[in-house]
Amino acid sequence: MLELKKTNWEEVDQSDLPVIVDFWASWCGPCMAMAPVFERVSKQYEGKLKFGKVNTEEQKDLAVQYEIRSIPCLVVFSKGKEVARLIGFKQEDQLKNEIDEVIAKL
Repeated sequence: MLELKKTNWEEVDQSDLPVIVDFWASWCGPCMAMAPVFERVSKQYEGKLKFGKVNTEEQKDLAVQYEIRSIPCLVVFSKGKEVARLIGFKQEDQLKNEIDEVIAKL
């Protein structure tokens, strides 16, 4: 799991694999509920997709740059470009289905 910041954002921009980034905050109940789901799902996509997290409290510039209006917000990047956005808490099966739909279109 990548802990993403402005200083290491090239992990997203230069990745050969698509990257799904969880924009979250510690005060956000749905974000805290989503964290273990995101962690479990990340292990199931090793080699297909990279997973990263952005703490919007610490990385306000990234949240503004990517126009994060509500959290949790999962943004999928391919070759450094946003290709999908999944907003709100997701159960594990729902998250995997939505990820699979996004990957199928890449």
